[in-house]
Amino acid sequence: MMDLKEAMKERHSIRQYEDRPLEESVIAELENEIEACNKESGLYIQLVKDEPKAFDSFMAHYGKFSGVKNYIAMIGKKGPDLDEKCGYYGERLVLKAQQLGLNTCWVAMTYSKVKTAFTVNSGEKLCIVISLGYGKTNGVPHKSKPVEAIAKADRPLPDWFRAGAEAALLAPTAMNQQKFLFTLNGNKVSAKAGFGFYTKIDLGIAKYHFELGAGSEHFEWA
Repeated sequence: MMDLKEAMKERHSIRQYEDRPLEESVIAELENEIEACNKESGLYIQLVKDEPKAFDSFMAHYGKFSGVKNYIAMIGKKGPDLDEKCGYYGERLVLKAQQLGLNTCWVAMTYSKVKTAFTVNSGEKLCIVISLGYGKTNGVPHKSKPVEAIAKADRPLPDWFRAGAEAALLAPTAMNQQKFLFTLNGNKVSAKAGFGFYTKIDLGIAKYHFELGAGSEHFEWA
């Protein structure tokens, strides 16, 4: 199985999927990872299988989605940190899916909420979904900002910090806006989201990538 750093580089957003059910062994691995994420985060992430209605609307077709029958619903208790948490743990699942030979896409708007497909308890909300399946292609890399645009330090950038920033730039963001900033002070790294749509989700995704690239032994989050 490819390692997570390889998965980061190989993973691109895919909107068109083959008409092929998920393999049982893949479902079992995904469910295990979802359970681990829920336990660690307090989220209520759910895998929705063989449900074609969410991506069968005008909006979904407008968003160029086709063949989507499986998705991950990112659900959790309402609160100021929900978006970032959904980004962080959702991307953990995205890279796990990539390791398992699946393709994915983060989807904020262009789907319909099929209420019978997942459970949202009182005080919770559906934050975003991630489409999942065997892509018709493997996609192409997105354009990235230079490292210096998203990484600042109190000294020349250490190798591990640069590697973290490069990994963060591989992260998918809404409209590819890459509105985040990592700042190094001593051995503490602060991560801030810019203004814009879904930037807190994007920050969570980017922080997961940064940790993988930099190695969590090198720093603490400020």
